[in-house]
Amino acid sequence: MIEFHLDARSGVAPYRQLVQQVHRALHLGVLAEGDRLPTVKDVAAQVAVNPNTVLKAYRELEYEGLVAPRPGVGTFVTRTLDDTAHPEYEALRRELDDWLVRARAAGLADESVEALVLTALRAKAAGRPGTPDGAVR
Repeated sequence: MIEFHLDARSGVAPYRQLVQQVHRALHLGVLAEGDRLPTVKDVAAQVAVNPNTVLKAYRELEYEGLVAPRPGVGTFVTRTLDDTAHPEYEALRRELDDWLVRARAAGLADESVEALVLTALRAKAAGRPGTPDGAVR
């Protein structure tokens, strides 16, 4: 079962934080197809927000095709975001492991590695050019 937490200092809307946490849980396999999400009332009480905030998050997840409400029963996961079945997953994982070994050998702390990866992902998402092969280095 997923437990939600909100960070009031993040600058991210509370409903968006809830959506992101469900996405993360679906990617990590914490939530699986058929799992029931906590009720709107329970989440609202747990994270101290208006129930409409939770409802907005659940509706966005429904729009994305990730959950479906069953009236009188609850909201259930309809599909996951687990990428481990992707044909390139294992090869990419090995490359990432090798890269992490090189980063540690170069003296980069975990926080620096995380910042580097996030910067590269954001640059890609923003469409900023990387190297000629398209990679951000």
